[in-house]
Amino acid sequence: MNLQLYPTAFDLRARARKVMPNFSFEYMDGGAGQDIGIKRNWDALDAVELMPRYGRVVSPPPVDAFLFGRPYSAPLGIAPIGGPGTAYPGAELHLAAAAQAARVPYTLGVLSGIDVEQAAKIAPDVLWYQLYRFAKNDHKIGLDLARRAQAVGVHALVLTIDTPVRTIRPREVKSGIVNPFKLTMRLRLDAMTSPRWLYALAKHGIPRFVALRRYMPPNLTSLEESAAFIRQEQGGAFTWEEIAKYRDVWKGPLVLKGVLHPADAERAVALGVEGLFVTNHGGRQIDALPASIDALPAIRAAVGKKATLILDSGVRSGVDVARAIACGADAAFAGKSFLWSLGALGPKGPAHLIDIYANDLRATLGQLGCMTVGELSTIGKRHPGAWTPEQLAG
Repeated sequence: MNLQLYPTAFDLRARARKVMPNFSFEYMDGGAGQDIGIKRNWDALDAVELMPRYGRVVSPPPVDAFLFGRPYSAPLGIAPIGGPGTAYPGAELHLAAAAQAARVPYTLGVLSGIDVEQAAKIAPDVLWYQLYRFAKNDHKIGLDLARRAQAVGVHALVLTIDTPVRTIRPREVKSGIVNPFKLTMRLRLDAMTSPRWLYALAKHGIPRFVALRRYMPPNLTSLEESAAFIRQEQGGAFTWEEIAKYRDVWKGPLVLKGVLHPADAERAVALGVEGLFVTNHGGRQIDALPASIDALPAIRAAVGKKATLILDSGVRSGVDVARAIACGADAAFAGKSFLWSLGALGPKGPAHLIDIYANDLRATLGQLGCMTVGELSTIGKRHPGAWTPEQLAG
């Protein structure tokens, strides 16, 4: 029934808009400025054309993939999402469970409602972990979080480098969301329009920074006090020297999230970084950046096969996953659309969306005449928005 009613990610988005509180939908859907960055990501992906080849029988081809030497059911994953509980209370539990069941990577964000130890129990085979910069006391908090992730078997550590400052997201502001999140009277009245969101809130409570609780003074009990502590400890972008420090501590695959310039990609690889998220943060930080897909080919040309590349930002379908791989990625991750799925269908949403992506990718491969995911890199493509060396030098 879900497949009939909601066959695409955009159908889930439309449903979420109808049934969720307005502030919840605005949080999960909005970006920086006038949402131009979000539109640019979508338009740039839509502009990539793939040339099919016919003449051989292609029964539904496999879409399994290897990332950092580990097998997954498809070259797609769930990107780290900051504060997903604001969009849907308990989001991390449902995302982790769906990813584990489907065998696709789930990247838990550090500012989440569950800690890495709990996530590892739910998704032991597919768990990645994302960190922001906690630089005080020689990165005491950040490095300890990395060690905790290592101890519970996290498969990849992701350092986010593209959030040096917090920017304004107008749709969130207009909807009444305050930082830190607080259920004001305005938001309470808004939430009363959505029984599903209220039920999830009653079950899971107001989202809290669970992973960081052990580092806070014991007298900090309120959400506001916890948020103030985090603002004091966290901020800025990782420097190259700091990335090298994490490389020394972390023994598994190290991934940088937020790379758009090939020179940054080359420097990261020289430090021993194995993976790069090519992303403009989903258009949520500043809407003047290039579309992620348009930056991807130059990065692949710069690093060759020395790094695993993950396209993030704007991915809405299996066709988009195929476009990303054809243009140089090893996989494509999505974040926003998984919040849509939770808003639309609750706990059942993420699993349904993974099926949408995988089935669409399988059909796309067959239509293009590809026997495997790897053959996408060999087909003809037209990518009008790709950045050129001359533009990068300018």
